[in-house]
Amino acid sequence: MNKPMLSSLALAIALVTSGCAMLEPKLPQANASIPAEWPLPPTTASVKPVTSAQADAAPAAQQAVADIGWRDFFTDPKLKDLIARALDNNRDLRVAVLNVERARALYNIQRADQLPSVGVSGGLNRTGGNVANAGSVYTASVGAAFELDLFGRVHNLSQAALQQFFAQEEARRSAQLALIGEIASTYLSLAADLESQRVAQATLDSQQAGYDLIVKRHQHGAVSALDLAQAQTTVESARADVARFAGLVATDINALRLLVGAPIGNDLLPQGFDIAVSGIAPLPAELPSQVLLRRPDVLQAEHILRSANANIGAARAAFFPTISLTGSVGTASNALSGLFDAGTRIWSFVPQLTLPIFQGGRLNANLGAATAERDIALAQYEKSIQTGFREVADALALTRTLADRRAAQQALAEAATRAHQLSKARYDQGRDSYLNLLDAQRNLYAAQQGLVSAQLAEQVNRVTLYKVLGGGWVESSK
Repeated sequence: MNKPMLSSLALAIALVTSGCAMLEPKLPQANASIPAEWPLPPTTASVKPVTSAQADAAPAAQQAVADIGWRDFFTDPKLKDLIARALDNNRDLRVAVLNVERARALYNIQRADQLPSVGVSGGLNRTGGNVANAGSVYTASVGAAFELDLFGRVHNLSQAALQQFFAQEEARRSAQLALIGEIASTYLSLAADLESQRVAQATLDSQQAGYDLIVKRHQHGAVSALDLAQAQTTVESARADVARFAGLVATDINALRLLVGAPIGNDLLPQGFDIAVSGIAPLPAELPSQVLLRRPDVLQAEHILRSANANIGAARAAFFPTISLTGSVGTASNALSGLFDAGTRIWSFVPQLTLPIFQGGRLNANLGAATAERDIALAQYEKSIQTGFREVADALALTRTLADRRAAQQALAEAATRAHQLSKARYDQGRDSYLNLLDAQRNLYAAQQGLVSAQLAEQVNRVTLYKVLGGGWVESSK
């Protein structure tokens, strides 16, 4: 190969490689307008002073928070088993995985345009009439076609498809994280409803025994009909609550089965409400807001933005000439038996230049649409950051208040238990009315149910905080 040909080939390669980035605009900078730190209210635990050693270890701690696997976050073995089964069987997650496979296939299709296409063809050309060379011509050839991507159109389309593939992968991770959080919340709700059902059943049994005693005392004239009616109201109220919680337990189990996507044995259902479902302390409030950029939904929006930006480059390249190189080599003969004989070789080389002159405004409209789609993707990217910031800020704000609520409910339940014991003792000694005992029973029951609700809210908020910080989708634990 002589020097002029080498120079021409080098120039063509330079044009191809440099032209790919020539027309794609610079990716716009997102301005989500969120603070660098979370706006913690006074009710949230304040951030303690950070020492120099803690400051050096902070990046590693922040990384660990974002990458905590669900096997490390959750300690309940039954819940771990349910999550593992759901990741294999859940239909929504399966659809998300198939969307990733579809996006990968579309990217491979688009990427193939960057390479020459080679094919084998054979044919018969038969002519007749008043022509000089009437007859049949058999051909067999190998052809290739390639577009010189001087202005980056094919490259930008390939990059747009690649970013769409990345976006679908982040969508799958987001679906997985949402599924893990939903299973954990449903599992906690089921455990809480079972505990509430147990409290309601214990209250019903206690009040039924008290009611039977009141009936006997009423038969002997020791108590009035009013005391009997009041005792019956508490029994029927507790019976209604038992039935209500039984229905909630049944619907929770059905919801859990749907999320898992497979039958669930009774051995995987919680037997009570364990407040230590997550074995890690509440996630730190001193995390910087930049951790939001690790959330899969934010990364998905970023890849969509990059894809839309690459489409602008492809729309701009459509204004410039398109150069296609087509060539073939083969054989041709008037007889099929002599198709591959000596002296039948043929070849062709057809370079083609296409320059758009008048398109009726189609190219400008296409560029305007691509630009608008890029701007829409930018706004959605900024909104995803703002939404994530709000979700994390809300969960952090509730961390302290829910802990205070749970502590207050615990103290209330203990006080209500003592009050009920004292009221019952006074009633048994005839020093107090039955109405006061009923009030003490109602207060104790309400305090016990309130404690279960407070514990559930605190645990669900901890799972929510873990989810909105983007944890759980990088699973390294085995």
